[in-house]
This record gives sequence, structure tokens and C-alpha cells, in this order.
Amino acid sequence: MDINEKLIQEITRIVVEQLKGSKQFIQPSKVAMIDGYVETGIAVKGRDPKEVVIGISVCFGTLVRNTITGISHKEVLKQLLAGIEEEGMKPRIVKVLKTSDVAFIGKEAAALSGSGISIGIQSKGTTLIHQKDLYPLTNLELFPQAPLITLDMYRAIGKNAAKYAKGLAVIPIPVQSDFMSRPKYQVKAAIMHIKETENVIKNANSIEIEREEI
Repeated sequence: MDINEKLIQEITRIVVEQLKGSKQFIQPSKVAMIDGYVETGIAVKGRDPKEVVIGISVCFGTLVRNTITGISHKEVLKQLLAGIEEEGMKPRIVKVLKTSDVAFIGKEAAALSGSGISIGIQSKGTTLIHQKDLYPLTNLELFPQAPLITLDMYRAIGKNAAKYAKGLAVIPIPVQSDFMSRPKYQVKAAIMHIKETENVIKNANSIEIEREEI
């Protein structure tokens, strides 16, 4: 196990050096969103108490279009939105440009949410439920192992976020743990995080994302 960890760390180091040396940078805002979604301008604080904001990371749905296990970002959003709507609440999506940290993505989204409740999600799939009055590194629920999050779980996360927004007593979603998922996905997770971090725009306003009319 120790040998595997050292090998993974060495591979990660080499990949990081190659990425840093490539000098390639594509601004996410220049890349079209996944089908059915469009950027519409700077996000402002909502006033609707029924609103639950989904804060997506800078590369979500543009430079990266699938989670670490290959789940389509379009399907992830579909389930999160459905979960919120099933509870009678109103979902809203914003793209957070100024950080790649899921805790701060969630905090920013919560600050923009009319209800003060948000879901923060990174491109790799790591997700949490946040509340505007909490410190950034605290949260209502955290799902740190992205490889273990299924579409059914994303729907349940949407439902729980909506329940928090309604002020209901919420039963937290059981968090799964698999010690083998870390070494298996460590290199890919590092690459995805680096890509996300390199595209962060410091001090940038978050962007409103809307579903296109069919």
C-alpha cells in the first residue's frame, strides 16, 4: 500500500509539472455551457425565500463536462434541480469564478441565495450543502468522496437542501466511505483540481446560469 501511495504521488507530481509547463489556458467563459444552459450575466443576491442556489465551480459544464467517474454534468444538474423542485422550492444556478474550493463555492452560493441555503459542487463531483450564516469551512452536509456519489444521491442532496430552506428537520444523507477510492482516483482528482484552480479568476463576480427555453 505504501508503494502504491508513493507511486501515485510521483505520477501526480509529474502530471502537475507537465500541466504547469504547457502554458495553455482557455478561459471558461469563452467555452459554451453544456446543452440546455446559458450564462446570462452577473449573479445578484436573490430575494425569494423559496430559492435554493446551486453553486457550480469555474470549469463545471464547460472545460469539464463529467464528474470524476464519468457522470455527465448535465445529468447531475438535472437530478439536483429535480430534487429541489420536488420539495416545492425554486432552484437557481450560479457559476462561482473566484475559488475552486467547494467550501467557498458553497458559501458564495449561500450568500446569493434568497433562502440562504445552497449546494456547492466541483467539476469532479464533490458536493456540500451550505448556509449563509455558517463559516466557509463548516456546512450542513458534506459529500467528500466524489467517486461514491450517484445520480440518486444528487437528487437526494437537492431534496435535503430544499428541506433546509423550508426550515424542516432534515435527516442527513448517509455518507459512504471507500478507502480504495482515494488511491484509484487520486491522480485524476489532482488533474481536475489543478485545471479548475488554474482557471479561477480572483475577485470575480459569480455568473448567473439559466436553463434555455425549449
